Amino acid sequence: MGTWASLDVVWELPAEKQIFGAVLLFSWTVYLWETFLAQRQRRIYKTTTHVPPELEQIMDSETFEKSRLYQLDKSTFSFWSGLYSEAEGTFILLFGGIPYLWRLSGRFCGYIGFGPEYEITQSLVFLLLATLFSALTGLPWSLYNTFVIEEKHGFNHQTLDFFMKDAIKKFVVTQCILLPVSSLLLYIIKIGGDYFFIYAWLFTLVVSLVLVTIYADYIAPLFDKFTPLPEGKLKQEIEVMAKNIDFPLTKVYVVEGSKRSSHSNAYFYGFFKNKRIVLFDTLLEEYSVLNKGIQEESGMEPHNDGEGDSEEIKVKIKNKKQGCKNEEVLAVLGHELGHWKLGHTVKNIIISQTNSFLCFFLFAVLIGRKELFAAFGFYDSQPTLIGLLIIFQFIFSPYNEVLSFCLTVLSRRFEFQADAFARKLGKAKDLYSALIKLNKDNLGFPVSDWLFSMWHYSHPPLLERLQALKNTKQD
Repeated sequence: MGTWASLDVVWELPAEKQIFGAVLLFSWTVYLWETFLAQRQRRIYKTTTHVPPELEQIMDSETFEKSRLYQLDKSTFSFWSGLYSEAEGTFILLFGGIPYLWRLSGRFCGYIGFGPEYEITQSLVFLLLATLFSALTGLPWSLYNTFVIEEKHGFNHQTLDFFMKDAIKKFVVTQCILLPVSSLLLYIIKIGGDYFFIYAWLFTLVVSLVLVTIYADYIAPLFDKFTPLPEGKLKQEIEVMAKNIDFPLTKVYVVEGSKRSSHSNAYFYGFFKNKRIVLFDTLLEEYSVLNKGIQEESGMEPHNDGEGDSEEIKVKIKNKKQGCKNEEVLAVLGHELGHWKLGHTVKNIIISQTNSFLCFFLFAVLIGRKELFAAFGFYDSQPTLIGLLIIFQFIFSPYNEVLSFCLTVLSRRFEFQADAFARKLGKAKDLYSALIKLNKDNLGFPVSDWLFSMWHYSHPPLLERLQALKNTKQD
């Protein structure tokens, strides 16, 4: 009887109270679920202290222990930063942080001569203040992650001065994109009539395609140095592989990722017949700053056999962790180009834009519901920007969680398919060794809880990928 009576009380609450309570309840439910999963994985880090038998051939005990300790530190950091983030979000909702910031934005606009009728101007001030607040509250966590955890485990290459300048530059560039795009989107919604959701979706589609097109040429170089891959065997082999699969390659770049971190990556970008490949210098054994440092310390040439070196230098050379050989780089690129050849990039764009259209359509259906605004403290006005925030971030959150999980499952499927494509190119053996090296370079822990990996991993666990490659490698 008590339970039913409590439910009756809930249903008797005003609609806005029910909405607010449901949003908070779901937010904490997701947080507790994520925490439960993280604790399952953390237990794996704590209890798996020796290399499992199936991993003995691919991972030494020293690297295994380094990886375990690194992931334990990351897990602890993730717990506290996640708890802070959830608590901060809850306090903002409970104490009316969103309507307060909106009123503050209005007062600021009033000081410079813009009244309440200038809603788009007030919305831009709101966005600026909200992103500034987010940047400032997130800064201590970012500093700790970079200069304590990443530094401790040998990944950080940034100075504090570089880090702060980079953070300011990122904030400024973000505002230069966010504010004009947001103002145009709000204007389109205002004047679009009954079918504004179609125009809004088309606008965001164009913006996303433009940003993808210009990012690597005009935005990324603001933060990192891009140089063409020098003429040589690696570049020739990349061009041959691209030609063999009809990939319209125009340029190959090396990005100086090592000035930030020793983590490695590779990607391609561009539309139609103008595609480029970008390799992180940390991926290339010949470019690795760590390897060059070892060579300089030993006084040897890159292809010296090490004869005459001290025992300390020999140990360093034996254990050097950075980068892949040319054959392995080609195998990694074979995997990446497999995503293109198999249509994964186009499929992801279609899924993303279908989802975007659906969300704008539902936004059009819900934007007139005053109880949604009242639930978050907006009783007298219904600003369009606030409607976008409430509906996309809070009301759609259950849908977003389900979609995210489905995309994670799909991503793992795509990764297996891209591995199989590289295998068909005859790269199975080199991809096998490259995956092991990259896992070692990035201190990835090869043992995972099944439920944690199922929910979070966009890439299959290392052992599953190696097993899929193993038979062909042996052949």
